[in-house]
Amino acid sequence: MDSIIQSLFADLEAKDKNAQYEAFKKLLAVTEEKVDWTYEVWNELVENLTDKDPHQRARAAQFLAALAISDPEKRILNAFPTLWNVTKDPKFVTARHSLQSIWKVGLAGPEQKEMVVDQLVHRYHDCLGEKNDTLIRFDIIQDLRKLYDRVQDEAIKKVALELIATEERDKYRKKYSKLW
Repeated sequence: MDSIIQSLFADLEAKDKNAQYEAFKKLLAVTEEKVDWTYEVWNELVENLTDKDPHQRARAAQFLAALAISDPEKRILNAFPTLWNVTKDPKFVTARHSLQSIWKVGLAGPEQKEMVVDQLVHRYHDCLGEKNDTLIRFDIIQDLRKLYDRVQDEAIKKVALELIATEERDKYRKKYSKLW
């Protein structure tokens, strides 16, 4: 890992919230492409998924999801249950940020894609009646759209449209449909 990346990870712990946010944005941008330093931060990120600080949990989830494309050992398959738990975090903003990035795991390969899609489908059905269920469902449909846009797998589109069709509330069915 080069000194710039090390510095960005160090800045995540800075006292200045602006410095933290800038480092976070830069790291997310860097992880849009494959990187060669994934395993240098992997264990710490996995540990941070259960940190007492919700910001640490959210950041760790977003970074791990993004780093899945740089995970030739497929460690994400073992880490995924813990990562997925953050999408149901008691702190809704943490859960939502994690859920909004989970689709990136599906970019890592067919096995990871299937795992993510399956979990999103289950969550779509299971969240009904929860507080903010419409936001959760919107994020799930949006995740499927983002994954579809990147991998062009018609099966993902089919799944998304089938989920939307199960939405009984007209207002939300229309809202979710607009994503497609």
